[in-house]
Amino acid sequence: MVTVEVGTTADADAVADLWVELAEGQREFDSHLLPGENRQQVRESVAQHAVADELLVARADGATADADGESVSTETGDATDSEEATDSELIGFVTVIVESSNYEQDVVRGVVQNIYVVPARRGEGIGSALLDAAEARLAEAGADAVSLEVMAANADARRFYRRHGYAPHRVELEKSVESDTLTKE
Repeated sequence: MVTVEVGTTADADAVADLWVELAEGQREFDSHLLPGENRQQVRESVAQHAVADELLVARADGATADADGESVSTETGDATDSEEATDSELIGFVTVIVESSNYEQDVVRGVVQNIYVVPARRGEGIGSALLDAAEARLAEAGADAVSLEVMAANADARRFYRRHGYAPHRVELEKSVESDTLTKE
């Protein structure tokens, strides 16, 4: 059984390790993030997300984090209150925030900042359960819309998000300064 629940600060190291795996995988799609070099900063960020209830984790074996965490079983979809802490393997996570801006907007936008499921457990509905829980968490926090970023070259991720109703809203373009310099010579 797999549960999706609010993560705690005790999960920070394990989630940081999973984030490093995520970042390593994203290098295949031309991500500029350096996985290992950013681990400590990510660990601190994850701990802050946990304190703010903006970290959701997927655990194998139906284990729970703490007495105050909310669990969602991917088998039943029922929300339950956790009663005890048990050790379990983290197999995925998602972090979320409600966007803040200096500009007035006509919607409150929630942002899925990171979502990851270990490769061996993909295709089991865990990513969908994490995304559903993230969207619910953001709706509870007052978000009217949810956004996320995906690497343009990551076709599998783009398909996953399209299946969940996401469509392009903004497009970010990039080019190397080196290539521009070379073409001018």
